[in-house]
Amino acid sequence: MSNHFADRLCESVKTRKTSLIVGLDPVYNRLPTAITGHRQMNDEFDAAAAVDAIFDFCTQTMRIIAPMVPGVKINIAYFEKYLWEGIETYYSLINEADDLGLEIIGDVKRGDIGHTAELYASAHLENPELTGLEDTITPDAITVNGYTGADGIEPFAEMATKQGKGIFVLVRTSNSSAAAIQDFTDTDGQRMYEKLAELVSEIANKPERIGKNGYSNVGMVVGGTSPDVTTALRRKYGKIWFLVPGYGSQGASAADCIRFCKPDGTGALINASRSIIYAYEKPQYKGLFGDDWKKCIEQAVIDAKIDLATAMQAKL
Repeated sequence: MSNHFADRLCESVKTRKTSLIVGLDPVYNRLPTAITGHRQMNDEFDAAAAVDAIFDFCTQTMRIIAPMVPGVKINIAYFEKYLWEGIETYYSLINEADDLGLEIIGDVKRGDIGHTAELYASAHLENPELTGLEDTITPDAITVNGYTGADGIEPFAEMATKQGKGIFVLVRTSNSSAAAIQDFTDTDGQRMYEKLAELVSEIANKPERIGKNGYSNVGMVVGGTSPDVTTALRRKYGKIWFLVPGYGSQGASAADCIRFCKPDGTGALINASRSIIYAYEKPQYKGLFGDDWKKCIEQAVIDAKIDLATAMQAKL
């Protein structure tokens, strides 16, 4: 297996024949009753019971999706709610995902400068060698907030390169209020997110960060919900992988998202979270599979892959 994150992404996307990844954003009271009804997991106000239910759900979900998608994005916020119980569960899931051969993105959105940034990078990207943590691993990549500039990105990029991992820097997010700040223009008409993209590209294009497939291990988070302002980024930054949120529940279409893919399907990871992991809540899947929540999730992944593939064919 390649020791370069971007090369591993290329291989995995081509093997699974899709740019779709699945986000794990587990909320206890939306989990299937088959799990929350278990006598040891039926109390959302008991931290141990709640995290056991969440771990069970996420583990079973990953086993369903692993043969079909290249990776998962695990949002640490849904685990931090449970403090040390949740953090332990987060890292346990990373081990489970690794065993399943998935590329793992830790959605942690860390950002700071100096020694603090170095410690954040170590905590979230460096596989620990400390006694007692020998069996613990960190994600293959994490999300990073670049608001502090190069000083807040470089420490993460350096650790990622050292560890054979990657980072995705928030450039243009998918939320509805993003434009108020991220599209703000300077006197030359350049938007804030465009300036940040330039900075990320400078860091990403250092020779030591480019893999055999021509991509950097430093990527960008660019939402699929703003095609009118971000389409040019794909043409401008050919060596960058894009992590694209917004597909599914946030309203971005397949066509909105695959514009970041190159003709061979590489170059973008299109994330779907709630539309996949809570597919069993949707009438269209309940009508087909009843209370079989696993079948609902499996079919939702199949449908999303077909949707993206169809949009890709229309683009070519």
